[in-house]
Formats: sequence, C-alpha cells, structure tokens
Amino acid sequence: MSSQINASSRDSASNLDSVRTPQNENNLATSVILFAVCFVLFLGAIYSLSFLSLGNPWPMAACLALFALAFWIPQTILGRSDSAGEH
Repeated sequence: MSSQINASSRDSASNLDSVRTPQNENNLATSVILFAVCFVLFLGAIYSLSFLSLGNPWPMAACLALFALAFWIPQTILGRSDSAGEH
C-alpha cells in the first residue's frame, strides 16, 4: 500500500517534511478555540430564538445570520470544505 501525496497538499517549501496531513494541520489549542468560537455562534443563534415574536422579526434575522456564520466560517475561511479529497 502506498499513499500518494498531491502537490496541493504541500506547503510553500517543496520538501517532503512540510507535507500537511490532517494530523498536523492545527495544534490542539487552535482547534479547541476554533470549535469554541463556532459553537458560541451556534448557541447564540439558538438563544436569539427565545426573543422571537410575530411582531419582531429581528431575532429570526439574528438567528439566521449567526447560524450561517457558525457554518460558513469553518467551511470557507478556515478551508475545511476543500480538504476532503487531498488526504
């Protein structure tokens, strides 16, 4: 069994020591902080629904915005949505 390494999974240096794998993309502290930020956004979206009423549409708007950010940030800005095919 041999594993192939794509050129897109390498850092700027072209040696094999700098290949980015799922095990060395982030350290534990960075992963925990990123998870906490996105989870707080998600919980804020759920909490904003407690203020929802028929006369006030802004809690639903806040819910949708926070919910979208909670999923958009890890998938787009942090680049996790395109890493499935590399490894």
